[in-house]
Amino acid sequence: MADAPIRPAPVSPAGYDRVAVVTGADSGIGEATAVALAEQGFDVGITFHSDREGAEETARQVRERGRAAAVRGHDLTDPERAAAVVDELADELGGLGVLVNNAGTGSSTPVLRMDFRQWRSVLSVDLDGAFLCAQRAARRMIDAGRGGRIVSVTSVHEEYPRIGSGPYCAAKGGLRMLSRVLALELAPYGITVNTVAPGEIATPMTGQEDRPPRPGSRPGYPIDRPGDAREVAAVIAFLAGPSSSYVTGASLFVDGGMTLMGPQASGALASGGWREG
Repeated sequence: MADAPIRPAPVSPAGYDRVAVVTGADSGIGEATAVALAEQGFDVGITFHSDREGAEETARQVRERGRAAAVRGHDLTDPERAAAVVDELADELGGLGVLVNNAGTGSSTPVLRMDFRQWRSVLSVDLDGAFLCAQRAARRMIDAGRGGRIVSVTSVHEEYPRIGSGPYCAAKGGLRMLSRVLALELAPYGITVNTVAPGEIATPMTGQEDRPPRPGSRPGYPIDRPGDAREVAAVIAFLAGPSSSYVTGASLFVDGGMTLMGPQASGALASGGWREG
């Protein structure tokens, strides 16, 4: 890619392939994003780690909206092998205009008690896998010469730390900076690169099984509830669509104002229990 000639951006900001690949789309934010993109007229490639049934249900919803869907297993603990799925899905669906790096994992072990294998496992999924998928997607988009969109789902922890989440925070912060570098490198090809940073969202990953958020349940947040996956998906869909053609290198927080509460909330704490994670 380093030797690839720089081609002019496409004349039309909507000229890229109406095909999207969404990693980790078997539930939660990934599922909601796949459906939102189908509603915008995209065929969707869906990846999953272990929940094939969930991925097939996402595919059913995409097809229900009149778009094609394809499903692949995707184990990012082996990121080089897993990233090949991007090309497989693009070949099956006939192109690639959008990549949504959504697959991820976390940890709850303090750094001093964490072994290197656990550290590397989280980094492999959350950063190495996203890098390799973005690289493959960008190469295809450049070869096609019609531009495209890369959106990576990070977290508020791309900027704000959390006890017990050392590798997760490091990976999400690294993914934000990687996305900024890619935004610079890929702009001449008409490819935009952005991140979406969710706060607490009611999904299986946060132990809430995609149930509707309950107002008043999070008094420490300005919007006093967790988010809904569809609220995050709407922001991703905007960044994946033609209306975002002048947005690149940005990180959009979808957190109900949680991150505004730093000094405000710290002054209101009555105990040091937060040090336990």
